Amino acid sequence: MTPDHPSSDPQEPNPGAPIEEPPAPACVMCFNASDASGAGGCAGDVATIAAMGAHALPIVASILMRDSAEVFDQHAIEPDAVVEQARTILEDVTLAAWKVGFLGNADNVSAVAEILSDYPDVPLVAYMPNLGWVDEDDLQHYLEAYRELILPAAEVLVGNHKTLTDFLLPDWDSERAPSARELAVAAGERGTRFVLVTGVMLPSKGGKEQWIDNVLASPQGAITGEKFELFEAGFVGAGDTLSAALAALLASGAELSAAVGEALQFLDQSLDAGFRPGMGNVIPDRFFWALPPPEDGSDGNEPKQDGDPSVADVDEPAPGVSRRVH
Repeated sequence: MTPDHPSSDPQEPNPGAPIEEPPAPACVMCFNASDASGAGGCAGDVATIAAMGAHALPIVASILMRDSAEVFDQHAIEPDAVVEQARTILEDVTLAAWKVGFLGNADNVSAVAEILSDYPDVPLVAYMPNLGWVDEDDLQHYLEAYRELILPAAEVLVGNHKTLTDFLLPDWDSERAPSARELAVAAGERGTRFVLVTGVMLPSKGGKEQWIDNVLASPQGAITGEKFELFEAGFVGAGDTLSAALAALLASGAELSAAVGEALQFLDQSLDAGFRPGMGNVIPDRFFWALPPPEDGSDGNEPKQDGDPSVADVDEPAPGVSRRVH
């Protein structure tokens, strides 16, 4: 006779046992603009963080009026609405990292800084894009608020060499460009622990290839980085991609130097697989690893298209730099 009680075989599933849910991925809250082009902003953050295996919590601080070539205008979200978006989800979800991008205006900077202050142990990656399109008076108020309120909370400040020079050392008048360490010193005076400086132009040798450096530095000196060959190329969304990738890696528990190296390689591969959805710039493909293999006769490394002056102009890796597939 067949027994009417469940099998005692330890290999057999117990229908009465509770089903264990898989652990949730690390969650990263992103304060950024809504970018309808999908190149950067919240859309770029969500795509990048998902590609890195984490989960994005996007908080919209501004709405950009832009296409794939340039930004024309923006409408900042009311500070109370920014705060309510964040506070509501923070009451429900455990956070592992922050990423702060463009916040719209100085009032929103203040509102976001107040939220950050309640979670001082959560690492913050702050990205400073090129904001040359913003009205000069509004820009000065915004940058000063960012210096005073966001930089003290930032673990890492990410930005293009020229953009960070204008932001951190606006009175720099030497013919020599500041080093990554000097930028880190300026950021450190505001409380930021590290800077990740992209697009540092290196001297060309014999008029041949031009190389750029991307350097993680503290006030004590350079820590790590990657050198890449510069092409006559340009992208939009590279800086948001790099900073969001770094935030996702830190959220997942990666050590900072290793996270920077992996984030730079991820950016390089995203740009390598970049695509042009419209008549403007090329957008990084954060899901390059999901693309089918190249057809016979193609190595999958076609020449890139234009470059984005506001972020890292990172193209082909220097010889010997491995590509890590995510």
